[in-house]
Amino acid sequence: MPIRRFAGQKSLFPYSQTPKLSYGYRKMNVSRSGYRVFSANSSTACIELAKKITERLGVELGKSVVYQGSNSETKVEVQESVRGQDIFIIQTIPRDVNTAIMELLVMAYALKTNCAKNIIGVIPYFPYSKQCKMRKRGSIVCKLLASMLAKAGLTHIITMDLHQKEIQGFFSFPVDNLRASPFLIQYIQEEIPDYRNAVIVARSPSSAKRAQSYAERLRLGLAVMHGEAHHSELDMPDGRQSPPPLSRTTPGHTGLELPSGGGRRRQSSYPGLELPIMMAKEKPPITVVGDVGGRIAIIVDDIIDDVEDFVATAEILKERGAYKIYIMATHGLLSADAPRLLEDSAIDEVVVTNTVPHEVQKLQCPKIKTVDVSMILAEAIRRTHNGESMAYLFRNIAVDD
Repeated sequence: MPIRRFAGQKSLFPYSQTPKLSYGYRKMNVSRSGYRVFSANSSTACIELAKKITERLGVELGKSVVYQGSNSETKVEVQESVRGQDIFIIQTIPRDVNTAIMELLVMAYALKTNCAKNIIGVIPYFPYSKQCKMRKRGSIVCKLLASMLAKAGLTHIITMDLHQKEIQGFFSFPVDNLRASPFLIQYIQEEIPDYRNAVIVARSPSSAKRAQSYAERLRLGLAVMHGEAHHSELDMPDGRQSPPPLSRTTPGHTGLELPSGGGRRRQSSYPGLELPIMMAKEKPPITVVGDVGGRIAIIVDDIIDDVEDFVATAEILKERGAYKIYIMATHGLLSADAPRLLEDSAIDEVVVTNTVPHEVQKLQCPKIKTVDVSMILAEAIRRTHNGESMAYLFRNIAVDD
């Protein structure tokens, strides 16, 4: 008997009953969206950021369990199918950096072995980003981490304000380095009274380009801190220029010839080549290049971790006549006793984004304020999945920002 089809039959689930979110967008059909969003750890801050992102996307947070075993090993259980889909792993970096890295690596490898099509890491603050240069007898740990992530199965990374933009070259897959400056600039315009009387301050000449980008977009003046109050650890001798031990002296060798005063040369007891004497680097006392008298000083940087230098900078700006001092930074690590130092300092307010958990620090220091950047992370996820251009997220942003 032929089957009759009724064209006018109504659906059991009419479109009008599709659940809506509070801001007016219809919730995506998760089973057809072709992507999932997972949280790489169960910490409150990571779950909160992940939920903000999924609410803006209109999807549900993926079901998974990440925990530490009795022997402190990281274990991950993915509790739903991810076969053939784009998977986004959101991982904030709490106090225990190395555990967070292992959680990300293990989850990425678990998704890879479960046949996920693409695995994209959403890492707002990329750890070990300060160790991106060869210093003394160390190593470039940031490059090592990039290789580990690629080996674990990640095919793309979405991050924010890398400490050095050249870090993107460490990866063998695409990296989208988003900017938090539009959100921080909006905060300045809306939350700082009389911001037109402010001046943007670069804490060192190396961060002058970032400060210049802020100053140009806000139509404000620029000041730069120059010099150091003391020699940093990087300037201390580490033995790389030290002479070889005397036991290596070749019999009959006259030694190293070094130039001395008056154009004469003196003999050294160490063998080698003829080299000029290297002058030791000496930095001048810290000074301010620019006028901050009677103005609001806004210090901009990408990371605020150890705050001693920020506190010293604020004291000098106060001596130069600045009547209010703000700090704008993307990543608020605020390690050790940073909240106490900020509370007792001349700094009026510290504004950071929620790329790094800092709820405990906010309880210890009311000066710390948070700006939410989940909106741009959610939009980056949507555009990545749909294959759309990311250029819109970088409009009016300078290359050096």
